[in-house]
Amino acid sequence: MALSRSFFFLLSLTLISTQITTTNGVLSQQSNIILPSEQPRTEKLTHIHFFYHDIRDNKNPTIVQIIDTPKNVPNGFGSTFMMDDAMTEGPELSSNHIGRAQGLSGLSSLQDLGMFMLTNFVFKEGEYGGSSLSMLGRNPISEQNREMPIVGGTGFFRFARGFAIANSVDSISTPEHFVVEYNITVSHP
Repeated sequence: MALSRSFFFLLSLTLISTQITTTNGVLSQQSNIILPSEQPRTEKLTHIHFFYHDIRDNKNPTIVQIIDTPKNVPNGFGSTFMMDDAMTEGPELSSNHIGRAQGLSGLSSLQDLGMFMLTNFVFKEGEYGGSSLSMLGRNPISEQNREMPIVGGTGFFRFARGFAIANSVDSISTPEHFVVEYNITVSHP
């Protein structure tokens, strides 16, 4: 008699756990929610070319120094700047405006003119309008072909990663209006 009670108890427990497992499996199969890990990922490779304009005049500056350093510090180490620069299709400020380069930069090297940059490229016009790319990295400003990482983005560039190549356009730059050419390559869904 004791054996038959424990047998029925174990049989009932097995049937109940099987019913719960099956019910949970059916519910999850009926769900319309698709987890990111279950979505097929196809990556796009996008190349973007533009210019941005640091304007340092007294009337309408687009870059301002927010922290200065003592005169005895080499290479301006610690000097920090905020910017909200126009991004254009061509090297002239009068060419088509496609967005703004907004961010923070600072001279971060005691040995050379190395700068850290935290810049958001905010696209206002064209096929990328309403989207942005975020760049964070070291900018050795005295070199040509400076490479910096793209670490993210929004909108069209959500989950973006890639790199930016920056080149100073010395032929048209002045101390009051510095022009930088950017070629950006990003991979994104």
